[in-house]
Amino acid sequence: MENNQAKKYKLIKKQLDKVEKKENKVLSKKEIKFIKNKVSPIQEKIESKIPAKLQQTLEKAFETGFKVVFEKGVGLIEKTYKKESKLQDFDVKHYMIMNQMNHKNINELDKGAAKTVRGNQFISTVEGSLLGALGIGIPDIPILIGMILKSIYEISLSYGFDYTTDREKLYILYMICAGVTKEDVQEDYNRKLERIAVGNRMADTLPYSIDNAIKETSTRLAEAMLIAKFIQGIPIVGVVGGVSNFNIIKDITKMARIKYKKRYLEGLLHEK
Repeated sequence: MENNQAKKYKLIKKQLDKVEKKENKVLSKKEIKFIKNKVSPIQEKIESKIPAKLQQTLEKAFETGFKVVFEKGVGLIEKTYKKESKLQDFDVKHYMIMNQMNHKNINELDKGAAKTVRGNQFISTVEGSLLGALGIGIPDIPILIGMILKSIYEISLSYGFDYTTDREKLYILYMICAGVTKEDVQEDYNRKLERIAVGNRMADTLPYSIDNAIKETSTRLAEAMLIAKFIQGIPIVGVVGGVSNFNIIKDITKMARIKYKKRYLEGLLHEK
């Protein structure tokens, strides 16, 4: 029996090592030298021509959007996928893992998350391009927030996590921040995520304010999309909005898949 438990522990640790390597790769990613030397100066030049109030407008739009979605929109988002089916799918896969723990069964969890990511990236790209081509930059923000949260919700279900608790809302907000930032700032958000995740197992009080987290997330998204939304407000040129939405969803969902799988595996370790 002890030998069997030791094998399971070793297998889970091997899976965790693999996930943590992916996590470290994302967290250690530096800004590409060409972008830093050539693109950043151009970006700064464009930013200098953007109306000063645009970032404030973006931040407020994102902040309002998150509050509305958290208070009233979760049910609407859930209508876009079969929640019960996803929960049942996780239960079956988790049962298989607990009864026959091997790499193949654990990796089965990734398939649902991968399918979710592909579908939502495509939708966000089409939506951003169409609205951008019509010269609509700001009004699509509630749609983008919905797509971001839909993607995260579906990924969380793939690994057996309930996204409706206050702690998980806090976790999701800071995961978005980590997904759209780089280097030291990203590392800071990663530390916050680790603290929230550990607290979830220990059932302590929330370490951070959800209202403050909404404001921070709104600021980070506004910073990440400032130029794209400015251009997206210009007809025809605005098709860049689709690319911008795709990249935002891609970066956030990459972070979400890593974080949720890591938490699932850590949960398995604590069950041993």
